[in-house]
Amino acid sequence: MQVEEIKSLFSKHKETNLSHRYITNKHIVPLLNNLKEYVAIETIGKSVLNNPIYGLKVGEGKKRILMWSQMHGNESTTTKALFDLLNTLLDSDTNCKNIVEACTLYVIPILNPDGAAAYTRINANRVDLNRDAQNLSQPESKTLRTVFESFKPHFCFNLHGQRTIFSAGNANKSATVSFLAPAQDEACTITPNRKIAMEVINIMNDALQKIIPNQVGVYDDAFNLNCVGDTFQNENIPTILFEAGHYKDDYGREVTRELIYISYISSLNYIANNAVKGDNYKHYLEIPENEKCFFDVIIRNAKVPGNSNEKINDIAIQYQEKLIDNKIEFLPKIEKIENLDTFYGHKEINANDFAVLDVDNKLVKINYENVFVIINNEKIALITK
Repeated sequence: MQVEEIKSLFSKHKETNLSHRYITNKHIVPLLNNLKEYVAIETIGKSVLNNPIYGLKVGEGKKRILMWSQMHGNESTTTKALFDLLNTLLDSDTNCKNIVEACTLYVIPILNPDGAAAYTRINANRVDLNRDAQNLSQPESKTLRTVFESFKPHFCFNLHGQRTIFSAGNANKSATVSFLAPAQDEACTITPNRKIAMEVINIMNDALQKIIPNQVGVYDDAFNLNCVGDTFQNENIPTILFEAGHYKDDYGREVTRELIYISYISSLNYIANNAVKGDNYKHYLEIPENEKCFFDVIIRNAKVPGNSNEKINDIAIQYQEKLIDNKIEFLPKIEKIENLDTFYGHKEINANDFAVLDVDNKLVKINYENVFVIINNEKIALITK
């Protein structure tokens, strides 16, 4: 299936009731109710705060694929794309019939509903569910494990979001989408099932390179059996980590949403049409590893206090994501004041050797939080609405 064809499918099936970054059970329950006519939807568990965790099954094929999103409650882009995918697969007029005929998908849209409601990475017990794969101390972790054991997937899609700090390699290229075929042992051996995961990632990377060249990365594959992906890989189930990252000016993650959708369709189509054996894994090893080369804003050539005289330096600003009145707001915060020649800003401002002042006309300092600064008597916005 060609990329332009997938983009056309996205335009037709994008779920318009989901947008921006704050996605909770309240947002998806009406959509699930609409889907009940077509698929069986069940409550598969309850969260710490007794909120339901939903699961649904799509397709009737022999190849079983388990997909779960918002294990980290504040990583919602992959959830939006899941509903775009469901709309597509349930439309009998699309040419995706091969997917539902060859595959059965089990989808958990929000594994961590408490974290989603609070817009936090962790659950209500302040546990990172992606470090609970062995202890299974949390009800959400037990729910995923129960589904894994009962559904017996042939593939696992572990769906996440990543911060704006990541680059695809050591370059001025944002890691807009990243993947990982997790390790399954301390030696990070390229095992047969890792090769299968790598081969599928190559298919997605090939599609994305046509749209975002050099903006796909892979994560470090250091082994941690407490991580869910590493555990499932360790149990010989090909597992793929998806990370929805930053595209220029796309803080609502709507462009990235489409890219994740393209990744879903291209990978599922490939799995449906092929016996994936891992023979074509090697190009995965050429995908650049993620580096932390970005800040949201860098103010270059700023006059700042020095040990003796004032000197010229750079100022790094990172946005803090805040849940305010059921909406995610971005508050700029100064993280560093130093030479930042090896870093890049998603937005860069040249201070032209002038001082950078706060709202009180004093030199800014680390931890200063505001939506603007003053440079040469001009108020400069640090974020574009």
